[in-house]
Amino acid sequence: MSEAPILKDTTRSSGREALQKNIQAAMALAEAIRSTLGPKGLDKLLIDDEGRTLVTNDGVTVLETAKVEHPVAKMMINASSTQDRIAKDGTTSTVILAGEMLQNAWQLILQGIHPSTIARGFRKSEQYLLQCIADIAFESDRDMRHTVVKTALAGKGHSSMQEIVAKLSLEAVEMVADEDSSVDLSKIKLISQTGGIVEDCIVLRGLMLPKKRISSNMKKEIIGGKIVLIDGGLEKKTVSSDLKLNVTTTGIFESFRQEERKMLKQQVDQLVSHKISVLACRESIDDEIRNYLAEHGIQAFRRVARSDLNMLAKVCNARTVGSVGDLTDDDVGAFVSSKNITLDNKDFWVVEGSGNAATIVAKASTVDVVGEVERCFDDALGVSVQLIEDGLVVCGGGASYVALARRLRRYAETIPGREQLAVEAYADAIEVIVRVLAENAGIDPISALLDVVAEQTNADSNNIGINLQTGRPDDMLSHGILEPKGIVRQAIIGATEVAISILRIDDVLWAKQQMEMPELPEDEM
Repeated sequence: MSEAPILKDTTRSSGREALQKNIQAAMALAEAIRSTLGPKGLDKLLIDDEGRTLVTNDGVTVLETAKVEHPVAKMMINASSTQDRIAKDGTTSTVILAGEMLQNAWQLILQGIHPSTIARGFRKSEQYLLQCIADIAFESDRDMRHTVVKTALAGKGHSSMQEIVAKLSLEAVEMVADEDSSVDLSKIKLISQTGGIVEDCIVLRGLMLPKKRISSNMKKEIIGGKIVLIDGGLEKKTVSSDLKLNVTTTGIFESFRQEERKMLKQQVDQLVSHKISVLACRESIDDEIRNYLAEHGIQAFRRVARSDLNMLAKVCNARTVGSVGDLTDDDVGAFVSSKNITLDNKDFWVVEGSGNAATIVAKASTVDVVGEVERCFDDALGVSVQLIEDGLVVCGGGASYVALARRLRRYAETIPGREQLAVEAYADAIEVIVRVLAENAGIDPISALLDVVAEQTNADSNNIGINLQTGRPDDMLSHGILEPKGIVRQAIIGATEVAISILRIDDVLWAKQQMEMPELPEDEM
């Protein structure tokens, strides 16, 4: 038989060589954002193809902005993105943990341990730690939640910015929380403005949109009433096809205009019959019926974005309809108040509906700073949601990871065979958080980790972590350095999943890409 290769035009890397290259790629990515972890972490300057710059130390922002080609590195980025979507924090920790797990796994592979054995040990470690997290977590109160949100913002901006962002985010989430403590983040709108300072940021109850009523004759504020949301407009219909009209009477055009005005007024009369007080349209509202709307006490807004209409529908328990003619009683929503306000010489429409909503106005001096403030609010809101819905927190400063590693080592003693080595390697890997925190603060990482482990063991406490101000072990609870349990839990899940996925790859096939001349159309050949 012919010995022609089956995989034609394909570069193949298999066995230990493939695993080594994959682990190197994962570790390289982890090293790229290692210096951003913690309150003493440094920033990254990102420059795109058009020369625009972005300064941030948000791990997922760095990873998603950078152009990465290696498929394993993309797997790591996906794990970080998942952490950001679910927990809103801990994105850097997830990548660092995964990189350390793979590095420790490689040392075991060099000793002759099969990757499948290591993967089984890692899975057992993950399952055991998910049970142990409940043992080190505790309920948070209102004051404690504020410190937790501040901890999530550590290293992002100055202390006064962290204070105001944490305070406003927690207030906004509390405004939209239901009676069962569930939170819909889509009911919180973030508006950005340049030209101020971060301390000028505010939070308002209700939904605020950069809109002004279409006529000054309309009421500026209405307390209580019904609202209609139109995914269209109130304007004259245009002819959809080319027509030729023979005009035989001089007043024919005027009769056309009168009929159009009559049809528009009929739509307004239909709104009046439903006792509508506020009208919001995605498209335009004809100028000729402005006064007619005002005469009937209807406050109208035009060119409202579809996304804002969807938010209004949630806030006012309304349904968006295509036209006034399609309107039914079930589509009508209710509001508590609808008013126009002026903020920094800009007009806004504030709606407080029967459903809870909140608006945060983020301010800063420049566009770059506003962008960083927006990212801080995004993280702070996500952390606040976890605190309201769950309420369980753990100590920061690496304390929770050391406490889990201590328990995991005792668990490893009960596991026979080579999987015990994998469990111990996993325990070593999750302690990397303390080492990186100390390293970024200019503290000896090995000594810091040993001191924290010794202090936790001697005091039999889960609250001892690294104090980056003194460089010594300290009680994180007394200093208010806390984080939601969900962040640590998701970081462990995400890091373990991506580490096991990479360990199970023993063959990489790269299809060769060759440049080809495009085929010309037949008429050009």
